[in-house]
Amino acid sequence: MPLSVDDQLAIQQLYARYNHAIDAGDGAAWAACFTPDGTFSSATGTFTGRDQLQGFGTAFATRMKARHWTNNLVLEGDGDAATGSCYLMLLRLTPGEQPPASILVTAIYRDELRRTADGWKFASRTVVGDS
Repeated sequence: MPLSVDDQLAIQQLYARYNHAIDAGDGAAWAACFTPDGTFSSATGTFTGRDQLQGFGTAFATRMKARHWTNNLVLEGDGDAATGSCYLMLLRLTPGEQPPASILVTAIYRDELRRTADGWKFASRTVVGDS
């Protein structure tokens, strides 16, 4: 059975919570977007499990002030598993300067998602083509 509309909306909310948490430097909330054994991979490395994910999420906001902008989400799934893909534009914020933001990276997220007792979570998230 394909993903229901409720599942699709729940997954969209997961994507939004992920972006808000990482931009705020809320490592615990960002790590909570993943399964306990979840993995995040990008040019900065691979981080697995809640402790590593939380550390990465907390440290991100100390390295830069940024906004993650994602769009063109495509979801496919059946039952308790799904795949997702969306475009990423990472903006570096420079308040008080002109321009006040610049595009730092564009890339694509490739995601494996699982339904858990706590709702949909990322089992793995890979940033592809980041530059």
